[in-house]
Amino acid sequence: MKKNFSITLALLLTLSNISFAGENNDLRTLFVNNKARICGINLRTFNAKDTDGNGIIDNGEVSGNFLNAIERLDEIKDLNINTLHVLPITPTGRLKALGTAGSVYAISDFWSINPQLVDKNSDLSPMEQAKKFVDECHKRGIRVIIDLPSCGAYDLFLTHPELFIKDSKQCSIVPTDWTDVRLLNTGNNQKLNQDVLDAHKKFVDMVLNIGADGIRADVATIKPSEFWVEIIKYSREKDPEFMYLAEASDSWREPPSRYAEFTPYDKLLEAGFDGYYGSFFDLKDWNAEKFMEHVKFNQKLLASYKEPKSVILSFTTHDEVSPIILHGENFSNMISWLNATLPFNPYCIDGFFSGDDYLYPWANTKAVQTETDDDFYFVHRGKLDIFNFSRKPGGKNENVLENFKRAYEFRKNNEDLISSGSFVALKSDNEKVFGYTRCLNKDAIIIIGNLDFKNPQNKVTLNVPGINKKTRFEFINGHGTVKAGRNSIYTDLTAGEIKVIKIKK
Repeated sequence: MKKNFSITLALLLTLSNISFAGENNDLRTLFVNNKARICGINLRTFNAKDTDGNGIIDNGEVSGNFLNAIERLDEIKDLNINTLHVLPITPTGRLKALGTAGSVYAISDFWSINPQLVDKNSDLSPMEQAKKFVDECHKRGIRVIIDLPSCGAYDLFLTHPELFIKDSKQCSIVPTDWTDVRLLNTGNNQKLNQDVLDAHKKFVDMVLNIGADGIRADVATIKPSEFWVEIIKYSREKDPEFMYLAEASDSWREPPSRYAEFTPYDKLLEAGFDGYYGSFFDLKDWNAEKFMEHVKFNQKLLASYKEPKSVILSFTTHDEVSPIILHGENFSNMISWLNATLPFNPYCIDGFFSGDDYLYPWANTKAVQTETDDDFYFVHRGKLDIFNFSRKPGGKNENVLENFKRAYEFRKNNEDLISSGSFVALKSDNEKVFGYTRCLNKDAIIIIGNLDFKNPQNKVTLNVPGINKKTRFEFINGHGTVKAGRNSIYTDLTAGEIKVIKIKK
């Protein structure tokens, strides 16, 4: 009897230490209310220890992993980021690979942890290490989204050919120019491939078991809507607050392969996704009118659904060239303040907040050592490295960092104004200059920006209803002067400048 009691007590103590997935999750509510401040990270580089400063993790140096990532979480919290989008944590393929570590999106299975992200000196299992990272995020009020890759590595095709589409010669399909991955056979809306569905359910189980709060679906458009209905339903039965973000854009019009399905962004939202990527990554090419049209387009779109939906401000992602390269530091500063003042969820990528240009001196040169069949350091110029064991992301631009901190602190301190206040686009007499107001109760701000990053715009006029000569202003960001007239304001803008102005009571 005493022995049985001891066993029962031990079992109860064990169960009391288990935190069940979803019991404290609030990410879905946070996201659809535009209160998720998201940063994308690649764990393999997030806290990599490049002790010799050559930009590559070699000669016994330690790459980023679940446990050493914990060291940076206080930094993330202090930046007022409350959600991490973690790029894929599944094993990478070694065959027909790109880069010396393999792309994190070319995965060799959907149901286990990437050994590259495991601290081999720890007694914790890979799953326990992943769970510890998520737990430490949660202790700091940081939610965690795990990336679900859209395709499989050639290695996975060899071990599980039943998961893949094949051509008439029974060869796997390379979508577009993604040469290191093969196209999965998800089936169609009339008949789904149960094998692929089951593989994805295993992924969901793994993500829930480590306590994560949501999934970002890579290239969600290449799976049929009914596939996502099934997967999202499966997840929400276990955790109703589990958030789903689709990598999809209103500007995407066709699949990356004639063999692939194509489900547009609006059908993905209907299938259960909570949000998608606006085409804000095109800001670099837009004039003011196009920018404001896109903001209003998204507001109208999201309002058309019965269940609340939202969008991320995808100005800078791991797929985009660094703003520093595109238009200099003023573009980075503008992005930070747009993230802080637009009525959607702000998003950035690791290293953006300190002005990283993601230029690696060893890029596309012969590698000294490799874990794949690629013996070159393959990278995309100006983009976060996802192919190699490279340095921790980060620049040395203090102005960009200072603007980021002020912008995100402003958003946090004015959360209700920004997430749910009114948005009014302002009419400008200059095609390069945009303007909008955010108002809630008696609080009001005006945002004015110059999308010409080479030239100033002088004597700009914007129509602002309700403004008069007695209106007083306070600069939150920007400089110079702003003069008020009847329903109008007048100002000068330096190249790429963004002004954030509070209307004083």
